[in-house]
Amino acid sequence: MGMVENLEKMLAKGRDDAMLRFGLGSAYFNDGKFPLAVTHLEACIAQDGSYSAAYKLLGKAYLKQGEPGKAISTFEAGMPIAEGQGDKQSRKEMQVFLGKAHKEMDNGQADL
Repeated sequence: MGMVENLEKMLAKGRDDAMLRFGLGSAYFNDGKFPLAVTHLEACIAQDGSYSAAYKLLGKAYLKQGEPGKAISTFEAGMPIAEGQGDKQSRKEMQVFLGKAHKEMDNGQADL
């Protein structure tokens, strides 16, 4: 957990930017700590609404938390941003995960 600790120290010292928040969100996502990932990825997008990779990972974190409705809105917001930046891979991946989120909604797993 050395990377997370280092990033958290940077944040505690006053550095707060989209790249740092994405790094923390990604690290927490990889550690399976989805609520913490969501917190940092939301902060990333608040600071830089054009960070298409953050939309993709935030939507995936919402899916992991059983919140397909939030995932759907996140992917729908992120896809045109990725497309506008020419980030075809992120857009394509968000489209796939959007389909998965819709399936979860259809299976009755509604947001609480």
